[in-house]
Amino acid sequence: MRKLSGKNALITGGNSGIGLATAKLFREHGAHIMITGRNSESLEQSGLELGGDTVTLQSDAGSLGDIERLMQQVEERFGVLDILFVNAASGNPAPFALTTEEQFDEIAAVCFKGVFFTVQKALPFLAYGASVIITTSITNSAGAPNFSVYAACKAAQRSLVQTIGLELIERGVRVNAISPGPVNTPGFGRWDVPKEIIQAARTELTRKSPVKRFGEPEEIAAVALFLASNESSYLVGAEIVADGGISLVL
Repeated sequence: MRKLSGKNALITGGNSGIGLATAKLFREHGAHIMITGRNSESLEQSGLELGGDTVTLQSDAGSLGDIERLMQQVEERFGVLDILFVNAASGNPAPFALTTEEQFDEIAAVCFKGVFFTVQKALPFLAYGASVIITTSITNSAGAPNFSVYAACKAAQRSLVQTIGLELIERGVRVNAISPGPVNTPGFGRWDVPKEIIQAARTELTRKSPVKRFGEPEEIAAVALFLASNESSYLVGAEIVADGGISLVL
């Protein structure tokens, strides 16, 4: 059964990883898709993979100007949104003592300010019964050395989901979150650190995980489909942790 037939969905950061896997699954279930990304090459490739009437738009998730232009495109292409998946993220590791203002601003712009204003600017276009989904992270409630800004922004996202979940339900809009653990995406390890450190981190996370592996983007996409569909109609301000149990042992 196609769970999203005829629905309009916007996915930020839909050009790779969780966002792309979710776009593919939403299309399989009958949704009309618009995806965004900062990288024009991966965005073009993702559009070709998705095919059909998929709309692709290069957009910086941390830029208010880009967000406003994105919503203009939503109005022109869709008119209304049934699903808003706020998934774009940014977060390079840095020791707390060495984190610069520039690094702080870059991460906070995408991972908190951009999330806040993407939902706010989408409000005029959200249909009654629309589903807003925000990708948080298990770092929002667990210590994450070298990811202090990223983790703090993810905690802010968790709080935001609860607050606007209450505010927007009067409009008929449900707001919920997915909190992934380690997932095999291009974003993991795309950091300015030696490859040996990245591999050591992957090995250690795999060792600690109860299921002894990373998650796959398609597994997180399945959670997004649930939250986007009417099957989750009783969930408001909730956060679904999809991490193979690793947050239980961290």
